[in-house]
Amino acid sequence: MRAVVCASLLFLTASAAIAQDFPKRPITMIVPFAAGGPTDTVARVTAENMGRLLGQQVIVENVAGAGGTLGSNRVVRAEPDGYTLLLHHLGLATAVTLYRKLPFDPTTDLKPVGVVSDANMAIIARPDYAPNTLAEVIADIKARGDHVTFAHSGLGAASQLCGMLFMAAVQKQMNVVPFRGGGPVLQALMGKQIDLGCEQATTAAPLVQANSVKSYAVTSAKRLPSMPNVPTSAEAGLTGMEISVWHGIYVPAKTPDPIVQVLTKALAEALKSPALAGRFADIATDPTPDKATPQILRETLKSEIDRWRPMITAVGQYAD
Repeated sequence: MRAVVCASLLFLTASAAIAQDFPKRPITMIVPFAAGGPTDTVARVTAENMGRLLGQQVIVENVAGAGGTLGSNRVVRAEPDGYTLLLHHLGLATAVTLYRKLPFDPTTDLKPVGVVSDANMAIIARPDYAPNTLAEVIADIKARGDHVTFAHSGLGAASQLCGMLFMAAVQKQMNVVPFRGGGPVLQALMGKQIDLGCEQATTAAPLVQANSVKSYAVTSAKRLPSMPNVPTSAEAGLTGMEISVWHGIYVPAKTPDPIVQVLTKALAEALKSPALAGRFADIATDPTPDKATPQILRETLKSEIDRWRPMITAVGQYAD
């Protein structure tokens, strides 16, 4: 027993010493999606501000593919030294059910650092879609069912999950049309090829402001500054439609806790930066410094896995 205690003390002492010198070189932040999207933007703004506080550059690297699982798996297999981070969103929670042969378990193979941000979504439509209120949209769906087309940007995408939640709330199935990415969805809506979609406010707000698409509701608890005239789903008469695209930072599971603490502290401080808040506001995203802890991200991930598993299973659409 004495030997075990001594070994544990030596490990803790060594870990603390490593953390004192951390970081000594640039850190890589893996984004498991293509460059240019909302998650990539969140990552680059966060990395820039964390790097300033850590005294080392945090370099964003896009490792896209397989709905975010390729980049995530790369972090799982990385050296647990704090120099490889993963910034992922809600999709990490849904991947557990969407991929029946997921090569890792995010609850055990990754260690949480903290929640980064929340971004809400908007229910939008082609500009000439007849309904003018969410109540009229729901009436149209209930009357015409799968003759109403709903587009999403791929299995596991937040837009697909939003659509699933929407159909569950209105208790009616639409004709679901998958696309490869959010850009093609928006093009199809503006081109009047698809009736409805559910996109992040980040990309929807400029199109709503330009009258390129219609918007009926946002999926937040309160109205968004970027779309002040668009009601919340609850205000529009539909409960159970709150969904946010939250982002979190993770490291490989065996990363020493003292190093995680250094990263968590830098994240929390970065999210308090007025410069970061301004950049996030431009993309209709809220920084969450009060949630930038390992415990809150761990709880968020677990609760979202539990929330989405029954809905994905009921639909029976899997990514593998």
